[in-house]
Amino acid sequence: MSAAVVPPVGARIRQARLERGMSLRALAREVGVSASLVSQIETGKSQPSVSTLYAITTVLGISVESLFDARASSPMAGVNPPGTVPHALAADPGRRIGPLVGAGERETLELDSGVVWERLGRVPGADVDFLLVTYRPGGSSSGSGCLMRHTGNEYGYLTSGELILTLGFDEYTVRPGDAVCFESTTPHRYRNDGEVPAVGVWFVSGDVQ
Repeated sequence: MSAAVVPPVGARIRQARLERGMSLRALAREVGVSASLVSQIETGKSQPSVSTLYAITTVLGISVESLFDARASSPMAGVNPPGTVPHALAADPGRRIGPLVGAGERETLELDSGVVWERLGRVPGADVDFLLVTYRPGGSSSGSGCLMRHTGNEYGYLTSGELILTLGFDEYTVRPGDAVCFESTTPHRYRNDGEVPAVGVWFVSGDVQ
């Protein structure tokens, strides 16, 4: 059974941007990427990397987890004023993710730089990302090599393959059975230098302020 369909990420980003009255160039400037890249992401011609996706959602005041959800009828649902804590966009009330999510029911996001996210479940109102993450050979959370940072705490457990985690000024080799945990505000980056996919379960909490 194929994975569940996830609405286009670019369309969600564009909707949130317009609801905030922000121009495409202004969003690009805040994120630190070109306006053409943002345009390609919004139109579905390009997928964001993990780092770019976190940067965009931070600027727009929405959560990464919300990108999986169908929008509520209210056009302003889930959009927060500048400087506030991101919250998940309201999910379609006719749709439920959990308490059991079968292997063929996981919603999947294909990101740039060889990264795939599969949502393992959700609890309404909880600002968390509960994901099965795959880094294909050569995959990285940042195509440019830059480190990323975002709010919350991050927990990961690698089940297969191998990942290199750069955390601040340190570098760690994460192997099957290894677990990582750290504050997501610490600059970090994952990459797979191996020849097989690296797969693990990741749990990223929301803002902890």
